[in-house]
Amino acid sequence: MNISLPNVDALHGVQGPPATPNWELDRVVAGLRTAREDWREAQQRKHEYGGRDLPSRDSLQQTMLALRGALFPMRLGPADLRQESEDFYVGHTLDVALNTLLTQVRLELRYATRQTPVGLTAVELQSVSIVRDFATSLPQIRRLLDTDVEAAFRGDPAARSVDEVLLCYPGVVAMIHHRIAHRLHRLGVPLLARIVSELAHSETGIDIHPGAQIGPGFFIDHGTGVVIGETAIIGRNVRIYQAVTLGAKRFTSDESGALHKGEARHPIVEDDVVIYAGATVLGRVTIGKGSVIGGNVWLTRSVSPGSNVTQANSQHEVLTQGGGI
Repeated sequence: MNISLPNVDALHGVQGPPATPNWELDRVVAGLRTAREDWREAQQRKHEYGGRDLPSRDSLQQTMLALRGALFPMRLGPADLRQESEDFYVGHTLDVALNTLLTQVRLELRYATRQTPVGLTAVELQSVSIVRDFATSLPQIRRLLDTDVEAAFRGDPAARSVDEVLLCYPGVVAMIHHRIAHRLHRLGVPLLARIVSELAHSETGIDIHPGAQIGPGFFIDHGTGVVIGETAIIGRNVRIYQAVTLGAKRFTSDESGALHKGEARHPIVEDDVVIYAGATVLGRVTIGKGSVIGGNVWLTRSVSPGSNVTQANSQHEVLTQGGGI
């Protein structure tokens, strides 16, 4: 039996397809243009070079995926890669990644020198020098990352192999990004470094400022909610767990209220320290070698080497002026 359905449009008196809505895009586009121009005038922005004047987060994300593959080709590279083709793949991948990185470095340097009389030639020479130095440091970065992967394997009884650690552990992803970001930070492109670290933050929930100095054999177990501040210094073979904060206790400012930048305000964690989940360590304090900081401890004072700090023997202090970040 054939069943014929009524024509709904006909029932409602509608003839043909509905008309395309009028979004008044000309007016919206003009309004956005005016808003941009007002902001640029207020910020005294000039487009001397034409085109984009800031690095691209999307480009850096693709560069990081390529660098991850080049650092660990048989595990983070393409699925069909064979060992006899490793060098070819690494060379080709690095050639593309480094040239893309060069473009982003050039953009940051142009942005940083927009108010000073620096010529394009000087910017180009400095950009090439930075990327060349970065490329030269990649073998050292790989060796540092090997210590991080080994630390994760040794430190987690659930880990069955170093390959599982590299493929699955968010703390390792965060450290790949941090080792690269820290090198870029040291080479004088802090904006690129910050973007690289924030890409890892978005992917893993682990927030490590690229300025933080972290020694070999660093293991972040689980990792979600970890925060490590800009001036933190972490020694060798340190292990931390999820939701640990190595933050600032307070910020100093000038007479106008502007914050002082770059002051040492985050903890120093010496070698072989373990910090358990939820612990918060604030200020320029030193956690002595071999110490253990228990879960959910709130710590704003230095502790001597070999200390065992628990909630029962730690003190709570009230923070002011944005402390704890």
